[in-house]
Amino acid sequence: MKIPNFIKNIFFGIPVGITFIDVFGYVARVDGISMQPALNPDNTKTDYVFLSKWAVKSYIINRGDVISLISPKDPSQKIIKRVVGVEGDIIATLGYKNEIIRVPQGHCWIEGDHTGHSMDSNRFGPVSLGLITAKATCIVWPPSRWQILPSFVPDERLPLNLISKSILQVAQF
Repeated sequence: MKIPNFIKNIFFGIPVGITFIDVFGYVARVDGISMQPALNPDNTKTDYVFLSKWAVKSYIINRGDVISLISPKDPSQKIIKRVVGVEGDIIATLGYKNEIIRVPQGHCWIEGDHTGHSMDSNRFGPVSLGLITAKATCIVWPPSRWQILPSFVPDERLPLNLISKSILQVAQF
């Protein structure tokens, strides 16, 4: 009995697809307004981003990266936020129980770009790097928004230890 080609393709395609998703990444829908204006800048269209699992395999996370992670408040939910501080950074918080905090080793400080409209580290504190699942690298849908996601931290949210260094560098000139 000869097996049809489409069944062979399915048996071959499923493992390849699962391996790709598990190793490299996948496309995900971004809901909500917490990352405006970088993601979902208006409420009429929803952005879809490529989440690279490969980019976070070694847990090297940089300030400004947009990451996907398991919510510390609800482990059944994934959230997407920007890394504002990495371990050792001193952060001026926005409503957290301490006004200033040093990010502990193995953690990062995350915030939504839409300040005040985000469930982020200002609510639940530093986040363990082990909760990070992927890095958002680009917007893939809608076509009018195709772009690489820039990695930056807004000047007003820079860690205090970086602000101090830049002031010292300016003062030396």
